Amino acid sequence: MTTTPSLPLDRVVSARTAVFVVFALAGVAFATWASRIADAKAGLDLSAGQLGATLFAMSAGSMLAMPSTGRLADRFGVVPTIRVGMVIGVVGFAIVGAGVDLAESRLVVGLGLFLIGSGVGVWDVAMNLEGASVERLLGTTVMPQFHAAFSGGTVVSALIGSGMSWASVPLLPHLLGSALLVTAGGFWAMRSFLPREVEHEPTSTADAPVSGVRAPATRSAWLEPRTLLIGLVTLVAAFTEGTANDWLAVAFVEGHELPAWAGVLAFATFLSFMTIGRLLGTRWLDTYGRVPVLRLTFALAVLGSVLVIFGNAWLAFLGAAVWGVGVSLGFPVGMSASADDPARAGARMSVVATIGYLAFIAGPPALGFLGDHVGVLRSLLAVGTMALLVQLILESVREPARAVTTAEAEPAQRRG
Repeated sequence: MTTTPSLPLDRVVSARTAVFVVFALAGVAFATWASRIADAKAGLDLSAGQLGATLFAMSAGSMLAMPSTGRLADRFGVVPTIRVGMVIGVVGFAIVGAGVDLAESRLVVGLGLFLIGSGVGVWDVAMNLEGASVERLLGTTVMPQFHAAFSGGTVVSALIGSGMSWASVPLLPHLLGSALLVTAGGFWAMRSFLPREVEHEPTSTADAPVSGVRAPATRSAWLEPRTLLIGLVTLVAAFTEGTANDWLAVAFVEGHELPAWAGVLAFATFLSFMTIGRLLGTRWLDTYGRVPVLRLTFALAVLGSVLVIFGNAWLAFLGAAVWGVGVSLGFPVGMSASADDPARAGARMSVVATIGYLAFIAGPPALGFLGDHVGVLRSLLAVGTMALLVQLILESVREPARAVTTAEAEPAQRRG
């Protein structure tokens, strides 16, 4: 077997640290806007329906940008692609802030959100590609930890946004200032990303087709059954996570008749245990493999949702914690699985990310429709149903034959 000896282990470790930073900054950028949505709604005097339609512009931007991101990263490199996404996002944040504070125009805000969604979508796929390359070179699972960094960034940014809202800071200086700082930090961190020439290099012959000849890259990844199945696994994971993000607090308030602060506490419990699951899950994945671990975690998501729906208040809080652990690994494992073959990583990850993000578009209105008919709490049964059904296709994310990696090859080279 061959390796990539030209890249020292400490260089890969530096790239790993840089990816952590970029994921955390992406979380900061996302929560910067999310933390001020209520202020934007009040400033523009929007109804719930008008706000929902306006927010759709952000999702639409992401969905349109993601499918082509892999090709851009393959052609120009990950770093230039992320930089373009960051710059588009800065422009979008400026337009949103101006649309609320100056123009007081829902149309202007929608345009800005479309640009934010486009920029963040490009950034999201490209940083996951870099994370997959680092993970492959290290020979150990780290993608869930990158996503944990994203979660940590959202928590910090949400706390800052809460303080900004409390202090009545206008949206324009908050959004634009945060976007500029995030972009500057991202440009600095990306200096330590992997060199362009090793982004898509295989770490061993196990990454190549059995024939020894790389498969042609002309076939669309949208026509590959395994890629589509990985996308469905990722979609279920995103739906299971996104449902909790959107509806868990409401379900505790309306379904269990608890005060609003208790609903927020339940949501915070979910986020905390999801982050813990991502930090601890890397060892589980390396020890037992993707498929057994995902079978267990999706089963935990079913158990957690059942406890939330049918338990008393105390069991429901326990359910929120179990649900958080259960949902923690599905999305990052889907990203890793889509990049198992470095030669096709860009195209396949774009497809998987696009399918996965459909859940963030379709999930909230679907749960809202069910909630109108059976109540918000009982509508969460959809989570358990999908988490059960996904067990049928989890074989699609199974890892390829284990390869000799940079992390393992360097000590052998030193001994030689």
